[in-house]
Amino acid sequence: MTETGRETAASCSLAASAARPGIRPGIGPVLPAGVRWKVPLRRNGNSRRGSASSYSFDIEGITGPRANTMTESANGKRRLVTGDGAAGEFPHTLPGVRTEVVLFDNSDQMVQSLGSHDEALRFIEEQFPDVNFHVRGNELSISGPATDVPRIMRLLHEVRGLVARGTVISPAVLQQLVALLRTQSLQNPVDVLTHDILSSRGKTIRPKTLNQKNYVDAIDDNTVIFGIGPAGTGKTYLAMAKAVQALQQKEVSRIILTRPAVEAGERLGFLPGTLSDKIDPYLRPLYDALHDMMDPESIPRLMAAGTIEVAPLAYMRGRTLNDAFIILDEAQNTTPEQMKMFLTRLGFGSKMVVTGDVTQVDLPFGTRSGLRIVEEILQGIQGVNFSVLDAADVVRHRLVGDIVNAYSIWDDAQRNRVKHSASREKRGEHA
Repeated sequence: MTETGRETAASCSLAASAARPGIRPGIGPVLPAGVRWKVPLRRNGNSRRGSASSYSFDIEGITGPRANTMTESANGKRRLVTGDGAAGEFPHTLPGVRTEVVLFDNSDQMVQSLGSHDEALRFIEEQFPDVNFHVRGNELSISGPATDVPRIMRLLHEVRGLVARGTVISPAVLQQLVALLRTQSLQNPVDVLTHDILSSRGKTIRPKTLNQKNYVDAIDDNTVIFGIGPAGTGKTYLAMAKAVQALQQKEVSRIILTRPAVEAGERLGFLPGTLSDKIDPYLRPLYDALHDMMDPESIPRLMAAGTIEVAPLAYMRGRTLNDAFIILDEAQNTTPEQMKMFLTRLGFGSKMVVTGDVTQVDLPFGTRSGLRIVEEILQGIQGVNFSVLDAADVVRHRLVGDIVNAYSIWDDAQRNRVKHSASREKRGEHA
């Protein structure tokens, strides 16, 4: 064979393709193992997307009378051919490539699983760019690297479980499912994504990550729960959903929502307007969440009756809160004294959830955050739980998670720089 005008052949594993009717295996010489090839595979006309794809793989040196051949022509194009010389169509199995077929019960189940206009299938293709998908009737053939195909099969298994429970499959749901599968937890992802807390106005509120599910379970199992994590992790929203659920199920007789109005110095006296005018801007996020979970027309009535109370933290002093679901939001802006005051308001039949982000403290310089020190004080006390959420649990815009990660890296670098500088000064090595 010469480098031009003739074809160089390398044998490929026949695997599944040898068993397919009409395929006559060919024979070709073997290139040394370790040669890297990129092989385009033409999709059948019934493919959902119809675009060409390719595999990169290492030649394994497989040969014999039942091997397919891969050839490189004079113009540099590589193709998979069968014994009769026809270009190989998907699916053919190459070295290091695995093929699986998913059979759906009917076309409705297939559409529900792959999404409207195949948007779910397109999302999976984007997540696994080296994998080919081929649709024919109610069958979905998947062929690609042996490391990727089992992950996709697991993903589709969970998707079918979600469909069976009535979940609408969208790219957002798939993104949550992929994240759950990456945790390699023993927890069934379907159980996490179908753990409904509350349904209101056509919207179902449920945890979307494993940490969120653990946080919700902790609220069920404990009396005082701390939800600590960055913005967008759902710590306050899920706590409020549990509070509304407890009220609807008559587990408590009222909901109390509170925040430290640290930006106004907690006294609020110098601000213009009535008390309501002064505190509303600081409590607005809690009102917004309530409107998502309850009939907006019922909220003023419940507040007038005292069933729902929204007030600044300063108004908790001296009270004992019985038979209530109490949420303290933005707790990183409490002092240790305020945190102690709040926690000791707990009465019989009540539950407390304290939420905050220790990286966003707005207290005056030099003032310690009550949330930062409370864990070392209360750790180990029965009935008290600390649930930590992180950037992986951010369920807002994708950029929010990236921003949280970037700030976390920057904060760590700053702390290390300060620690290193202090260490050098201690040794008398001034920069």
